[in-house]
Amino acid sequence: MHPPYESAPILTGFPGLFHGFFGRRGGVSEGLYESLNTGPGSADAPENIKENRARIAAIAGAAALVSCYQVHSPDVVRVTAPWETGPKADAMVTDVAGIALCVLSADCTPVLFADPEAGVIGAAHAGWKGALAGVLVNTVREMAVLGAQPERIRAAIGPAIQQESYEVGPEFREAFLAGDSSCEGLFRPGRGDRLHFDLPGFCQRQLERAGVGAIFNLGHDTCGMEAAYFSNRRRHLRGEADYGRNASVVTILA
Repeated sequence: MHPPYESAPILTGFPGLFHGFFGRRGGVSEGLYESLNTGPGSADAPENIKENRARIAAIAGAAALVSCYQVHSPDVVRVTAPWETGPKADAMVTDVAGIALCVLSADCTPVLFADPEAGVIGAAHAGWKGALAGVLVNTVREMAVLGAQPERIRAAIGPAIQQESYEVGPEFREAFLAGDSSCEGLFRPGRGDRLHFDLPGFCQRQLERAGVGAIFNLGHDTCGMEAAYFSNRRRHLRGEADYGRNASVVTILA
């Protein structure tokens, strides 16, 4: 079975580019990881993860598929060649063909970038910490170093926990407002002192402030769409021992 994936209209139709947001279907993993788990950080069998990632690389037309050791940072690395063990970072950029940039997520926001004219791509993992610290802005800056222009960059926000499912406490709101008082509108009242936060909406704001020319938001809720996506929040709510990771991939075709 070929793993299905979602795509973004603003990144579709360019002959030298592949991108896709992959969920939990089309792989070989079992149990909690059924079936397309791509996360080496999970306790899934390594051979299953390897096969799942190989299936995605084949669909992406890539000789190699690379991911970082994601740590919820603002750090971006330039990929010049495939690696076995990824560096600690949360975003990647490249102008090298044949290498699929793959960010892993299970509620955090994946964002795929491309300046098709410059032949430069990027991929970022934006949890709330990384997003607040500037990982998306930094990705745009690093793409510019390789020749991309922000106004030509197209950014697609992939499947992530949506506002309805993302319940947070008042201290969370205070942390965001301390960094950006205009974020007030991204919080919606919930039960008691609980609030619901629009993480993809915050990411879109960051992209707009970075001068990105075109932005698309898929709007899929990883927590609510159980059949389609892995979710760490859903795992916590159920008291499950572990969870799989979704893959978001962008490649310059060789």
